[in-house]
Amino acid sequence: MTWLERVKKRMGVPVEPEHLRRGNLGERAAKKFLRERGLKFLAANFDSGRGEIDLVFRDGDCLVFTEVKTRSREDWTRPSRAVDAGKRRRLSRSALDYLRRLKAPPVKIRFDIVEVLLANGTVSEIRHLPNAFALSRPFRFG
Repeated sequence: MTWLERVKKRMGVPVEPEHLRRGNLGERAAKKFLRERGLKFLAANFDSGRGEIDLVFRDGDCLVFTEVKTRSREDWTRPSRAVDAGKRRRLSRSALDYLRRLKAPPVKIRFDIVEVLLANGTVSEIRHLPNAFALSRPFRFG
């Protein structure tokens, strides 16, 4: 805990939990990383009520639904392994809800994962896994 967090705690000011702070740091880093690679940022934390999509981008004529997984270096498995079948299903539902709100435009879609690795509280590595998985069954678009 930093000195500022200790002061806030003593004063009764809520301190953001570590996992939320880590997740926010990862999402900011992923957003910057993808924008630097030419993707156009559209939305963050889109919540359809059935799930949340961390980041939405446009890459040419393709909408990119991005899941960001942030972990510290000490973790043993790849962060993307946390995107299991249930998570892919929730992301698929949320992506379809996003498309419905756009009146189902004729676009391509893909699901990317961005792994953000931290060392000593700072970003040490970013891995972009484009087209990491397909729209989950039985969902369809297009």
